[in-house]
Amino acid sequence: MTTQIVVPTLGESVTEATVAKWFKAEGEAVAADEPLVELETDKVTLEVNAPAAGMLSKIAVAAGSNVLVGALLGTIAEGAGGIAKPAAAKPASAPTPKPAPAPKAAPGPAAPKAEPVASPAARKIAADNKLSPAAIPATGKDGRVTKGDVLAALEAKPVATPMAPALALVARGPLPPRPDDPREERVRMSRLRQRIAQRLKEAQNTAAMLTTFNEVDMSNVMALREQFRESFEKKHGVRLGFMSFFVKAAVLALKEIPAINGEIYGDEIVYKNYYDVGVAVGTPQGLVVPVLRGADGLSFAEIERRIGDFGKRARDGKLALDELTGGTFTISNGGVYGSLLSTPILNPPQSGILGMHKTQKRAVVIGERIEARPMMYLALSYDHRIVDGREAVTFLVRLKESIEDPQRLLLDL
Repeated sequence: MTTQIVVPTLGESVTEATVAKWFKAEGEAVAADEPLVELETDKVTLEVNAPAAGMLSKIAVAAGSNVLVGALLGTIAEGAGGIAKPAAAKPASAPTPKPAPAPKAAPGPAAPKAEPVASPAARKIAADNKLSPAAIPATGKDGRVTKGDVLAALEAKPVATPMAPALALVARGPLPPRPDDPREERVRMSRLRQRIAQRLKEAQNTAAMLTTFNEVDMSNVMALREQFRESFEKKHGVRLGFMSFFVKAAVLALKEIPAINGEIYGDEIVYKNYYDVGVAVGTPQGLVVPVLRGADGLSFAEIERRIGDFGKRARDGKLALDELTGGTFTISNGGVYGSLLSTPILNPPQSGILGMHKTQKRAVVIGERIEARPMMYLALSYDHRIVDGREAVTFLVRLKESIEDPQRLLLDL
């Protein structure tokens, strides 16, 4: 008896993945629920566990291949000994009768004359893609080739690249041959990196994107943070960072300027009366944006705790797909990498993204005096189709007021 290993449901709007690597080789014993293969989607990396104990008898899709939801990845044979175990048992149980099947194997050459039985859907897909059913491993009853078998065979072909449209957004037209150079290294783009490239180009091609800037004096927030640093961490078990202040300030500004929290849907504008704020997190694989659901109802401690958890799980590749979808607004902090100023790109279909930057002391005029103050540049990129310039500037001014006078956040002003 064999058990199939199939591509699980990957989440909302995700229908395909790339086989990143196999943790086991064919013939190796596996335990139930043991990680077998790692799949990489355009959002997260996830592991597929063994549905049963036994031996990995077949790997149907090699690493680097693209697969659809429900496609066959491989099979597990019952028992740790797998196929080798029954083969050894046959001669031991009846040495004389077993040679009898050998003569029957002689007529075997007649088998190639007949095509294996295939379902109508399987035959059509195979014919459309110029595949022979005889060359496709069958998993159906009585050796029947199923639609899933054909799709798995297509996904296993290295030339089949479902992400080609994404790459086409990066480099249009066929590329000229590139000679090998020992000083260069070629690395295939991960599915996440391809998806990032696709979405960034999509934002530029679709939205009328514009960026407005302002600067904020961080003196009061820094003083407040320093004053309550120890007591806050002692009570809540998490450090008080700057991000919670900006999330709170952004929500207040979004309530005043609802267009920045909305999106264009066909010929309609969808205004969202909820505030799911995405916080960009850098990982070795690329940028991901986990979402703080209901950010308007979260305390400072809850925001800091969730952001810390997001960061850790993002680096470990443990974020769930539903944590990366459905945001209404995004905040990106390039300041942690030393960025002084940048123009962030929208995260479609959102209409606004806030860019935070490095806090740096600069000379500013306070009354009649020039003082050195810790200043941060802020950048708001927005979709000009839905957000007017006045609204964008007002949003940044309101956010600036909240950060420079943090009591406003407590009084909802």
